[in-house]
Amino acid sequence: MQTKFIVSLIGSLLTMGIFSAAALADGKVTCTSEAKDKWQAQENAEEAAKEAGYEVRKSVITDGGCYEVYGIKDGSLYELFYNPVDLTLVATVKK
Repeated sequence: MQTKFIVSLIGSLLTMGIFSAAALADGKVTCTSEAKDKWQAQENAEEAAKEAGYEVRKSVITDGGCYEVYGIKDGSLYELFYNPVDLTLVATVKK
């Protein structure tokens, strides 16, 4: 009985992980629903990425209320999703 439960639990966790990865790959990350007057400057997200060692190419504002910064590190392109209110890094996607 426990074996079926464990197998079911593992299957559920794997499925959730796959869908989460697919959402990140499509850029469907949600960072905040706070009003834009509470957001920090977009340049601050770019600076945070630079301080983390990324060569910043550009940044955009996503539909999910994120600053999405495109940067290169160690020869790979990354998408970094920052919460614009407190500039916490919400997600990183390697392209």
